[in-house]
Amino acid sequence: MDFSESYRCSGPPPKFSPDGRFVATVVEYRLIIREVESLRVVQLYSCLDRIDSIEWSSNSLYVMCALFTRGILQVWSVESSEWSCKIDEGPAGLQAARWAPDGACVLAVAAHCVRAAVWSLRERSCTYLRGPKHADRGIAFSEGGQHLAVLERSELKDWVAVYDTHSWALAARFQVDTADAADLAWSPEGGLLAVWDSCLTYKVVLVNASTGAVVGSYSAYSHDALGIKCCSWSPRGELLAVGSFDRTARLLNHVTWQPLLQAEHPQQLAAPAGVVVYREEPDEAPASAPRPPDPSARSKYVIAPLPAPVPFIKPPLDAPAPVKMGVGRCLWSGDGRYLATVEDSTAPGVWVWDVGAMELGALLLHLAPVTDLAWGPRGATLAIVAGGSKVHLWTPAGASIVHIPLPNFQAYGCSWNHTATTLLLRGPDSFCCAYLTA
Repeated sequence: MDFSESYRCSGPPPKFSPDGRFVATVVEYRLIIREVESLRVVQLYSCLDRIDSIEWSSNSLYVMCALFTRGILQVWSVESSEWSCKIDEGPAGLQAARWAPDGACVLAVAAHCVRAAVWSLRERSCTYLRGPKHADRGIAFSEGGQHLAVLERSELKDWVAVYDTHSWALAARFQVDTADAADLAWSPEGGLLAVWDSCLTYKVVLVNASTGAVVGSYSAYSHDALGIKCCSWSPRGELLAVGSFDRTARLLNHVTWQPLLQAEHPQQLAAPAGVVVYREEPDEAPASAPRPPDPSARSKYVIAPLPAPVPFIKPPLDAPAPVKMGVGRCLWSGDGRYLATVEDSTAPGVWVWDVGAMELGALLLHLAPVTDLAWGPRGATLAIVAGGSKVHLWTPAGASIVHIPLPNFQAYGCSWNHTATTLLLRGPDSFCCAYLTA
């Protein structure tokens, strides 16, 4: 693995273009677009104020910069420095924004979710939609981009509105049987919507996106307890992973919508017998006086025997929301064969589940809490960072630790380009690229 130099960045994290050729970064009010291979600056733009969020269009031709404090969106071209677009939401304000899948429309949510607006860059027109329930969640485009689903709250009930993205006309609107819906997600084939309740009620409802007919639902328990924390469809839509506050991820099948696997995250792992436990240990022998491990020190993986204790972080009683407990991340590999989970109270651990065998395949235990992880879009290569000067890699063949040869660089975030040949690593105020070598 070869590493580039580090470059300054601030605000929103750097992002690869969908075609993998460019990376967009922010330094205060400036947008910088670089080539991935050489990190040469291709375009440099100055916005009207500090940039709060950036997003690429699906065709990799434009970058949208959101200035929430000003209620303004600025769109810049990769190919032409003379082209630009400014969208001013005026008194309505701006709380969230995203591209439509066609790369020619921008969806903007006004402050306090009073309305949503679709701005067409091609036709220079605006279409207003009913105000969503949430600004940053509960809004999702179908896999092919033909439809937009929006969670709404009306008359103390949860509703889902489905829009045709060609005309932005309302295609369907139906009520869902939830107490206080938190989010929704399209199935990969685009026919179903999974809608799940807030953390106070354990319930996920599967509905037909065209008619609103309920095709299934699941509740792990009916008594008062914290419920669902996240949901994620498998790439083929055959399984729905449901991460829960009870430290369990449940894999629901698409026929009966009941769990095929209840993936528990115990504080001591004793089974299955074939699981491989990788424990990160410092290269140097520990000194006689105990001291906390340094996440930036050189280290290596060792195979730990069963039963293996899992580090547990007890959340303080006065900790602010969201509480650091429960399965908060469920990430599918690109081929759908593996599911990586992180249980927030055992944050140094990453659990990799073999979906074919329906059991735990590997457990990776680190010296520091995991801050980010990402699957390569092809195959099954998992990158993990934990706020130190190294990258942890797992594949079905084994696990390794790669040290970043940049002074004082601490990796808190990671993301792959679409070819899985370049890994972007971001720190508090800088980023670098790691290039995979044969």
